[in-house]
Amino acid sequence: MAGDFILAVASMMIARLRSDEVTLVLSQVVTDLVQGEFMQLGSKETENERFSHYLTKNYRKTASLIANSVKAVALLSGADESTCELAFQYGRNVGLSFQLVDDLLDFVSSAQAMGKPTATDLKLGLATAPVLFACEKYPELNPMIMRRFQEAGDVEKAFELVHKSRGLEQTRFLARKHGLEAARLASELADSPYQKGLVVTTDLVLNRIK
Repeated sequence: MAGDFILAVASMMIARLRSDEVTLVLSQVVTDLVQGEFMQLGSKETENERFSHYLTKNYRKTASLIANSVKAVALLSGADESTCELAFQYGRNVGLSFQLVDDLLDFVSSAQAMGKPTATDLKLGLATAPVLFACEKYPELNPMIMRRFQEAGDVEKAFELVHKSRGLEQTRFLARKHGLEAARLASELADSPYQKGLVVTTDLVLNRIK
C-alpha cells in the first residue's frame, strides 16, 4: 500500500509538469515494471535464452526506472534528441550495473551489511547472473533452476557451486562493463559539477557494499 501511495503521489507530480512527452516517458516505467514482474515468474529452457530473459527482466524491473527518469530530466531541460538519448542510455547502463551488483552482493555480503537476508534470490526461486554464469561449469544447476530451487538442499548446493565457479567474477565484470559505459556516456556531456556527479554515481554503484 505504501508503494501504491508513492506511485499515486508521483503521478500527481508528473501531471503538474504539464508535459505530455515526460508523462509518456515515465508511464513506460510502470509498464516495464509490471512486465518485468511477470517475466520473473517464468524461466527459459536453454542457457542463451535464459540469460537474455534475465537481462531483459533486469532492464524492465530496475534499469527502466533510472533510464526513463534521467531522460525525463533531459526533456524538461529542453535538451536535443541526441542528448535525451544519451541520458537514456546512461541511465540504462547505471540501472543494469546496479542490479548486477545487487545480485552479486546477495552471494558475498553478510546479512548485517546488506540489511536483509543473503541468498534471498535463491530462496525465492530466482536464478540471477552468478547462478547463470556458474551453469557454464556446473550444468547440474540447470534442473535446479527449472524447479526454482524447490527441492531440499537445492539452495545450499547452488550457493556452494556459485562460489566454486567463476560466476561471481563474471557478474562483477559485466557490472563493471555497464558502469564504465555509463561513465563514458556521461563524459560526453559538457564539463560541469553535475556532469562530474553523473560520473561519480557510476563509481558509487559499482563499489557499494549494500
